Amino acid sequence: MQNIKIGYAFCGSFCTLAKSLKTLKSLKEEYENITPIMSQIVYSTDTRFFKAEDFKAEVEKICGQKIIHTIDGAEPIGPKNLLDIIVVSPCTGNTLAKIALGITDTPVTMAVKAHLRNNKPVLLAPATNDALGASAKNFGLLHNTKNIYFVPYSQDDPYSKNNSLVCDFTLIPEAIKEALKGKQMQPILK
Repeated sequence: MQNIKIGYAFCGSFCTLAKSLKTLKSLKEEYENITPIMSQIVYSTDTRFFKAEDFKAEVEKICGQKIIHTIDGAEPIGPKNLLDIIVVSPCTGNTLAKIALGITDTPVTMAVKAHLRNNKPVLLAPATNDALGASAKNFGLLHNTKNIYFVPYSQDDPYSKNNSLVCDFTLIPEAIKEALKGKQMQPILK
């Protein structure tokens, strides 16, 4: 097992949570220390995909740690230098915009802000229906931001949802390794 400390943050792209959870399970086979982080929405919302309590229980079972789910719970990540990398998976357009604009009003955005103060990598795994629309400018800003990296992504349904992009969740382990070396995994567009 590698001695890398990973923060693994979930945001509310509910239809991709199962893929992200599968990736988390595979990461746990390689990395011993994974700290789970959740937005308030994921932490408290029952959906057609998961009951919130069931999802939280599964994440805590995999990680062997309690979920950080409050802003004040996420804030010590920076001052205490708790993590080597944060993975935001899935990263919604809403969270992406907040990170791009420095808004820290959720546990996930606070975790990212606190972590970035230590000049360490943040890996974003986008899943948003407006990536090529309203969120496009935020993608551009973050592609040009120090210590921000992306999991390669593509259009998931170009004819029905022509502005939508989703990352390839299976590439998260490799993208983590690249981000820890200060490199953006390529090609970024699949």
